[in-house]
Amino acid sequence: MIERPFWLARIESAWKQAPVAWLSGVRRSGKTTLALGLGAERALHVNCDLPAVEETVRDPVLFYRNVPKRVVVFDEIHQLRDPSRLLKIGADLFPRLRILATGPSTLAATRKFRDTLTGRKREVRLLPVLWEELAAFGAMLPKRLYDGGLPAALLAEEKSPALYREWMDSFFARDIQRLFGFRNVDRFNALLEYLLRQSGGLLERSRAAAALGISRPTVDSHLRALEITRAITLVRPFHGGRQREILRMPKVYGFDTGFVSFARGWDPLRPEDHGILWEHLVLEHLQAHLPDPPIRYWRDKAGHEVDFVLVRSRDRVDAVECKWDPSAFDPAGLKVFRSHYADGKNYLVTPEEGPAHSRRLGGLEVRVGGPEGIGA
Repeated sequence: MIERPFWLARIESAWKQAPVAWLSGVRRSGKTTLALGLGAERALHVNCDLPAVEETVRDPVLFYRNVPKRVVVFDEIHQLRDPSRLLKIGADLFPRLRILATGPSTLAATRKFRDTLTGRKREVRLLPVLWEELAAFGAMLPKRLYDGGLPAALLAEEKSPALYREWMDSFFARDIQRLFGFRNVDRFNALLEYLLRQSGGLLERSRAAAALGISRPTVDSHLRALEITRAITLVRPFHGGRQREILRMPKVYGFDTGFVSFARGWDPLRPEDHGILWEHLVLEHLQAHLPDPPIRYWRDKAGHEVDFVLVRSRDRVDAVECKWDPSAFDPAGLKVFRSHYADGKNYLVTPEEGPAHSRRLGGLEVRVGGPEGIGA
């Protein structure tokens, strides 16, 4: 089992703030394996996929009184009939016990979670294998971009289309259908594949509905389910009231570079494919390491753009530009952005090895380096 100390530390940090740590993430992102990393001597692991578990936890007070460990893990807790009641009783009546619950989405995903446990839980969103975890998995960056960051895909000797197809079918049957009650798998998967092909670009919902021959309300409801289950991320535009800024249209990102390359038919990757996949990897780094500041993008109607904007305070915003080849970076968009919003740091994030360093680009001070330099 490959250790993932960053995520274990995030769970421990969550427990310092609340008795329940909610570990969310897409199917096969490694939630169960990560939970096992807590150790059998410390944690009782409860597989909520097993039918007998429903009867085991029918009386939560009796169940918790007989837990022999300091930690109890409810794996895939959304499979139970009333998971929020089980977690609430544990948090309120057994405050010294630490609870880890795993699932594909936030607690507010469905009617099952009638109580979102406000004040009793902290969420840890598990992402595919991060930039700094590649060495532990024995993987090089090009393989991570092509195969993606689901551990099973990254550890496989070669990319198997069957893995991605099977994942999509399982995702619908075990998560989407059970959580949201959607019935039309073909319509849902058609939208998911459409979004993966558009990944990294602007999302026009009406155009998506027209392209797929489905209604706008259906697109909206499916998008919400995909966001909640972490299969896509919608990055909203940053705007400060300036004229000619994009105000409403989000950018859409698929959850994993392997699925993006699969949906686009990129086999093998060409040099021009790396840039947009690198942008996805930088976004995942931001989501993992900077979960609190809102992540936005900026674009004006003249086409000037900043890949990501981190809102630090009312008047300070950091700008993050992603470039596979830093020599190809054009600072024009960043210059226009800083002419409107002067306060904040500028980052040019590249895969080049070596320590981060500051450079003057287009008259601006820019910190150039890998993802780990953001925020430094």
